[in-house]
Amino acid sequence: MSASAERDAGVFAPASTDSGLWSRYAPRMRRVIEHVYDHLDQPLDLNALADIACLSPHHWHRVYHAMHGETMAQTVKRLRLHRAAGHLAHTARPIAQVARDAGYPTLASFNRTFKSVYGLPPARYRASGLHRHFVASHTEDSAPGYEVTLRELPAQPLLGVEHRGSFMSIGRAFDLLYARIASTGLGRPGMRMLALYFDDPAVTPEAELRSVAAVAGCAQPTTDVGLVHTETPAGLHAVLNYVGPYASMRAAYDWLYGSWLPRSGHEPAAGPLVEEYFNNPRDTPPNELRTEILLSLRPS
Repeated sequence: MSASAERDAGVFAPASTDSGLWSRYAPRMRRVIEHVYDHLDQPLDLNALADIACLSPHHWHRVYHAMHGETMAQTVKRLRLHRAAGHLAHTARPIAQVARDAGYPTLASFNRTFKSVYGLPPARYRASGLHRHFVASHTEDSAPGYEVTLRELPAQPLLGVEHRGSFMSIGRAFDLLYARIASTGLGRPGMRMLALYFDDPAVTPEAELRSVAAVAGCAQPTTDVGLVHTETPAGLHAVLNYVGPYASMRAAYDWLYGSWLPRSGHEPAAGPLVEEYFNNPRDTPPNELRTEILLSLRPS
């Protein structure tokens, strides 16, 4: 089982942990975020989003920025560019079409913006991005600049939100998770952000893919707040330290399963794959995002 690691860049911790602010506005925020995820291919009028939130544009933009630490326009730009990076890395879709789907009126404006965020213009990212380095190293002894370590790990209790569908859209589940945690006052400093992936997108229909957006280290609820209790697998794990865009992570999985695992003498255990995220895509450049991929192994 492997997980396609094309993740929505919506995984984040909220900028504001004021439970009063979140309890007042979380339902409105959820409506807007769900609308954005469902309509990334279409023009998104920011004032129309304020109508969905049932707030005046003036107040809506201030509330959103206070809660999330970025403007609504920045959120839309980030999500669209992340999806565009996935299309460039894993499809042959023409760059001009990728630019149109990302909402850019001209190829030149898309090229400038993409380069400013990802460090390479779209054509060079497709030809020589991080995903290409993993593919090139498929038959080598190790991936350049990356390593796999073996760790014995205990089961880690988690609170999460179940997600069904494309792994690309798990960011929606993280948005809902943090809204519920913040609005119920369960947030604590040092919470860890993880995701569990239960299916292989190469053989499972997209609509049936199962995953969980989760956190470790928050307070435990005393009532039902709509969160599921789960845990990470215990035992020996292969841990791949990945630094770079989420959109390029699929090739890291291909290398882990196709190159490292056969040479390692280990076999994968039943259970979910786990990713742990160590920084916030709202304020971290894609090339600096750090993720650990944890593959549970069978006992020797």
